[in-house]
Amino acid sequence: MLLTACSAAGSSEGTATDKRAGARPPQGTTGAQPAPGDAAAPERGRQSGESGDTAKPDSAAPDYLSTFALDVDTASYGYARRTLGDGRLPDAADVRPEEFVNSFKQGYERPKGNGFSVTVDGARIGAGSKGGAGSGASDWSLLRVGLATRAAPPSGERPPASLTFVVDVSGSMAGEGRLGLVKKSLDILTDELRDDDSVALVTFSDEAETRLPMTRLKGNRNKIRDAVDAMEPAQSTNVEAGVERGYEESVKGHRKGVNNRVVLLSDALANTGDTDADNILERIDSARREYGITLFGVGVGSDYGDAFMERLTNRGDGHTTYVGDEEQARKVFVDQLPAHIELRARDAKAQVAFDRGTVKQFRLIGYENRKVADEDFRDDSVDGGEVGPGHTVTALYAVRLREGASGPVAEATVRWLDPKTRKAYEESGSVRTGAIDGALWGAAPQRLQVAAVAAYFADTLRGGDLPGTPALGELASRADRLAAETDDGSVRKLATAIGQAQSLRNGTEPEDGGDGGEGEIG
Repeated sequence: MLLTACSAAGSSEGTATDKRAGARPPQGTTGAQPAPGDAAAPERGRQSGESGDTAKPDSAAPDYLSTFALDVDTASYGYARRTLGDGRLPDAADVRPEEFVNSFKQGYERPKGNGFSVTVDGARIGAGSKGGAGSGASDWSLLRVGLATRAAPPSGERPPASLTFVVDVSGSMAGEGRLGLVKKSLDILTDELRDDDSVALVTFSDEAETRLPMTRLKGNRNKIRDAVDAMEPAQSTNVEAGVERGYEESVKGHRKGVNNRVVLLSDALANTGDTDADNILERIDSARREYGITLFGVGVGSDYGDAFMERLTNRGDGHTTYVGDEEQARKVFVDQLPAHIELRARDAKAQVAFDRGTVKQFRLIGYENRKVADEDFRDDSVDGGEVGPGHTVTALYAVRLREGASGPVAEATVRWLDPKTRKAYEESGSVRTGAIDGALWGAAPQRLQVAAVAAYFADTLRGGDLPGTPALGELASRADRLAAETDDGSVRKLATAIGQAQSLRNGTEPEDGGDGGEGEIG
């Protein structure tokens, strides 16, 4: 584990995402694989390569396909809440709408097996007036694509874990809510892990040091606590040295048939050694590939290198979260532990095919750095996202329907590799115009409204121009009402964060919103 402190209409833009062996071709080029719903696509739940999985040229124009790697990160939202609580607006570059949306429960139906369920629904945004429901949205709808994995089994039924903790002990970790919180987090985790789990401890400042080689928990909990308690802040931040040493120790202690993961805990303010995330991951790439070691990043601190950590974990087949206090640490390392150390799917991608007869224009909200070329959807050498048990992934689209349109709107397909066998599977879901005709505000499912509030809030913070965006005051009021209706504390915190942003923009004193942190794993 690692602990450290809107797209254009259609999908014709080029991408900057990478294949494992190099740059991906631009999205929307010719030669696309079949869109969801094409006769060439596998049946639901069918393993790729079985009968019926013969790829044929797609009849839909490439601009009517949207393809992206799944992302379960939530650190952007947690850090934004922390920043607002400190009386500052977050930098627009650190705001990723998909991480805001994925921080909230959505209540999707769970699959019975180890794959995904696919839910597609939506609602009309409406014309609005005076900023209440936004403006210029009379012919726009909000489409929600929801993907969910089966919940984790009881703790005793999960496979053992082999975890290498890479802890930042640089000078910047001396501040409040940094190294002290990391120590508390690891103490909590030491109590939570089972006797058949193993941990190693690596620290880094200007250099990296192995404090504890891979050690079984049984009979060694006090030894592990002593190693954690002995950590003290030192000098500069050489993330490169820490990650390389962490992977070396993970390879040395690698165990077959268990969850092998490097956990990085840091404020991610790298200032010594190589500070380029791609270069760092390139040097440990063989260990990552050969041994299947994944990277989990846990961010801490009021000054946090969010973009650096996010890039590092994306390329390291993992995900990030942000911990602001002991309550959040307990949530991450106790309540949500299986979701952070186990895998249900590797290299998971989604592709949404919009119907040209009903859809005039669409915009994917967020996922800019997770785009995949349409033709790479079924290329399993192209990196996707890693998803654990109990995770949900939501993608929201602003969709402009054709006047008087009636019929199919979109079909969404998720493709993933089984973590053990590396066999490919797919699952699909679709939606028609009649299912998205209802009004968004007040009539749509409450969880869809929560997702909409989170997405509009994120887009406002980064200066976007989504159709139908309400003013911050209206968003705060809607979040307050939804918090009361759902009795969900995380939605209440969202309302507080929106109110803080409104106050800061108006130049008034914001309300104290408490600590930042990760939202719920649905």
